This record gives sequence, structure tokens and C-alpha cells, in this order.
Amino acid sequence: MSLGEIQTSVENFAAWKAILWCFYPMATLVSLELLIRQIDDDDDQDGGNMIPAIQGV
Repeated sequence: MSLGEIQTSVENFAAWKAILWCFYPMATLVSLELLIRQIDDDDDQDGGNMIPAIQGV
């Protein structure tokens, strides 16, 4: 592959595709995080109050 072929391929690559390639991994990670937060079933029904298993006498 010569330098001229590389330059031609770079010139033919659209700017919007380059921007998309920069942002799609971050958008994928954010979407995955939001999906995981929806699936996560937290057992905390009492608003965060801890009930000690062993109470001092």
C-alpha cells in the first residue's frame, strides 16, 4: 500500500464517520450502564436503615 493510496482513502473518509467512531463507544457504555441500573433489583426497601444482626446488651 503506497502513501498515495493511504492519502486517498483518508480523503474519502467522511468527517461525520470519524466523529461517529469517536462517540459510539461512549454512547454504548452509557447505554449499558443505564440498562444495568434498570435491571439491578436492590433489596433496600427501608430507605437504607441497617438492622444489626447482633445487638449489644
